[in-house]
Amino acid sequence: MYNLSYDLDMDWREQDEYGLLSQLGEFKLFRQGRHKKVTNILRKADLHRDSEVCIFDYTYIAGDGKSRYRQTVFFVNAKDLNLPSFLMKPENFFHKIGQYLNLVQDIDFEAFPKFSEDYLLQGDSEDYVRDTFHNELLHFFTVEKDWCMEGMNYYLIFYRKNHRIPVDQIRNFYEKGLYVYDMLAEEG
Repeated sequence: MYNLSYDLDMDWREQDEYGLLSQLGEFKLFRQGRHKKVTNILRKADLHRDSEVCIFDYTYIAGDGKSRYRQTVFFVNAKDLNLPSFLMKPENFFHKIGQYLNLVQDIDFEAFPKFSEDYLLQGDSEDYVRDTFHNELLHFFTVEKDWCMEGMNYYLIFYRKNHRIPVDQIRNFYEKGLYVYDMLAEEG
């Protein structure tokens, strides 16, 4: 990770010296479990765009202590986002039952049935979320599978649940995260 930080022109810290865990505490991902830990942080500030991008590993323990979750997270804090509060994650069988019983909200898009079938999308303001999830973004996630994404105001996180990205794939993950950020910033 240290060598990669030079390649990506980012700062690297082994531990959470930036206070990311408390900064991101409102996101669903960071409200789960206990023994939460942020490590291996790559960080880059862009003064021109008034933004900060981080990639880090996030670990927590859930349930009786036998379930440990680890994932690599892409995080951006940028004034050009202005996002609604939303959560997008892969849709499963239990979500579909919950929708049938009117217990689970899911924002679907008629023009993108594959996206709507593959992802559960929830948000505080359905109209605002629909405006945010424009065709280019919906197409991207129709092709790209199993991603989770949460947004709130100037914050965006992007990850695969319980999936740590190997170091040799971090550059690709970083570029994919920037691409998603750019699509959302353009609409904002």
